[in-house]
Formats: sequence, structure tokens, C-alpha cells
Amino acid sequence: MKLFTYITTILAIALIIYNAGKLDFSALFQGESIVAMITILASLCAIALVQILRVSKKIEAKTKG
Repeated sequence: MKLFTYITTILAIALIIYNAGKLDFSALFQGESIVAMITILASLCAIALVQILRVSKKIEAKTKG
């Protein structure tokens, strides 16, 4: 599970970096820029969910131990 969370976080960060390069700041809400913004937001949500999962697994391990 730990490996899964690390890989997912790294992939989400890679998607954020890739899509940040596709942003056109003169027209953020048009064309490819809106798709890039949505993908960046989705990647940030994925990172948040994975971090919540990681913390919950740590709590679960401490309460069982």
C-alpha cells in the first residue's frame, strides 16, 4: 500500500508539471488551458485523497498495535 501511495503521488505531481506547461495565461478559460486547469485540479485532489489514505493507514496501525 505504501508503494501505491508513493507512485500515485509521483504520477499526480508529474501530471501537474506537464499541464502547467500547457497553460496559456492570456486565455486561461479557453481551449487547452481549461483542460490543463481541470487536470491540475484533479491531480491535486488525487494527492489529497492519497495523503488521507496514508494517514488513515497509520492511525489504523497504531490502534491495532
